[in-house]
Amino acid sequence: MSNRHDGAVPFRWDLLAPDRLGSMLPEGGEVDLWFLPDLLEAAGKVLARSGGGDLVFVGRSLDSMHDLLGAALGWAGAAQAVLRLPFSFRRDRVRTASGRWVLPDLTPAQRAVARRVLTDVGVTPESLGRRRQPCTFVDVVHAGTTFTELFGLLREWVAESRGAWPVIRRKLRFVGVTRRGPTTPHAFRWQQEASWTRTLPAASVVNVSVDPSVWSYFGDDQAKLTDSFSPAHWLAPGSIPARNESTRRALAEAVAVVAHGRSSRGRRAIAHAARHEPTLSEPWLRTLVGQLNR
Repeated sequence: MSNRHDGAVPFRWDLLAPDRLGSMLPEGGEVDLWFLPDLLEAAGKVLARSGGGDLVFVGRSLDSMHDLLGAALGWAGAAQAVLRLPFSFRRDRVRTASGRWVLPDLTPAQRAVARRVLTDVGVTPESLGRRRQPCTFVDVVHAGTTFTELFGLLREWVAESRGAWPVIRRKLRFVGVTRRGPTTPHAFRWQQEASWTRTLPAASVVNVSVDPSVWSYFGDDQAKLTDSFSPAHWLAPGSIPARNESTRRALAEAVAVVAHGRSSRGRRAIAHAARHEPTLSEPWLRTLVGQLNR
């Protein structure tokens, strides 16, 4: 298999055709989806809080939710698309002349790659302006750094292209999957610290909380099927996909998640979580819940 060209996202196995994975899947043994109940509940809530828009999963942390919802919605014939935007904005800080350590700006070449990748998933200033339903970005969130950088990229692109920002701002939604914790008035809430969130309508930035152990597993510990796609790699040649034992176990887990998303039990569990959300009063969600329950 040849290396990817510069600016292409890392290779990921086709989970919707597991019969083509051949020897990559380990033989025998059950996959321990210990996180599945929490994943199903969170997926239903993310769906209900998406505004009916296409779901764009940022980075690799929520690959399992991407796989689950992609399988469930595809099997149900739902109109919502489930997409991956495997950006990581992680990069080393640099020291300024004054001695401060700061995060360097993306280079023009890196921004050009970012725009090409966004275009590949159908996110451009022009397409955002024409949308009837929102574009909903989903990611695990601690301080909101990834969402902040992604919003900055989009806002700059809209300004340079002279897009209709008053229209586009109503087409953007961000759903953060956060670590469940105290709900006191003084608890940290990332969206209150990020000033850009106040430039969007109030309902455009929402959260879904999950158990800390599940949040840590997806965000920190789970073996992933793709390389990290950080700015340092956006202009570099890609690598051949790994075929080691860790990748094989991760692939088996992902295939099992997809199978559960296709099953009536999995689809109904997602629908059950969505049905308890206030947005069930909206026609699009009632229709979707009905499709999942069929």
